[in-house]
Amino acid sequence: MSGSPLLDRHAEALELFSSRVHAVRDDQWDDPTPCTEWSVRDLVSHLTGEQLWVVDLVGTGRTVAEVGDAYDGDVLGDAPVAAWDRAMAGARDAFREEGALDRTVNLSSGDTPARAYCSQMVADAVVHSWDLSRAIGADDRLPLPLVDFALQEFTPYADSLSGTGYFAEAVPVPPDADAQTKLLAMLGRKS
Repeated sequence: MSGSPLLDRHAEALELFSSRVHAVRDDQWDDPTPCTEWSVRDLVSHLTGEQLWVVDLVGTGRTVAEVGDAYDGDVLGDAPVAAWDRAMAGARDAFREEGALDRTVNLSSGDTPARAYCSQMVADAVVHSWDLSRAIGADDRLPLPLVDFALQEFTPYADSLSGTGYFAEAVPVPPDADAQTKLLAMLGRKS
C-alpha cells in the first residue's frame, strides 16, 4: 500500500529512530536516557519489542493473550542494531499489507482499529527518537511533520498521560514555545 499519509508518517518515524539506533556507539548501550528507568539498550529494546508486537497483532491477527510474554525483557540479543532492523522491517511490512489499516487489533486496552494503533506507534517512535538522540548526543531536532503528528495524537489525552506511569508530569512552557518544545513538555520532558 502506498500513498497513505499515515503510512508515510510511520515510515518516517521508523527511519528517524533507526538513524539514531545506527548512531549508537558500542560504549553507549549502557548510558542513561531521559526515560529515567532505561538505558540506551533498554530504550532500543522497548521500541524493538513494540515492532515485534506489530507483526503479531497486525500481520498475523494474534491477540495479546496469544502473544503472552514473548517480548518481555531484552529482545536485542548479541546484535542490537540487526535486531532493530529486522523488527522495524517486519512492522513496516505488516502495516503496509493490503487492508492492514482497516483491521482491528487486540491490544491490552482492548480491540482497537489498526489505524489508531499505527498512529500510536508513530507518536511513540517520534518521542523516543528524541530520547535516544539526547542519550547518545545526536541532533535532537525532530522533523516538524512528525512533531505535528505526535502532538495531534497525544493532545486529546494529554491530561491523563502522567497517570499511566509511563510519563512524567507535564512541564510548563510559554504559550509561544515551538511545537517540539510543547510536545516534549506535554510528555514530561524538558528540552
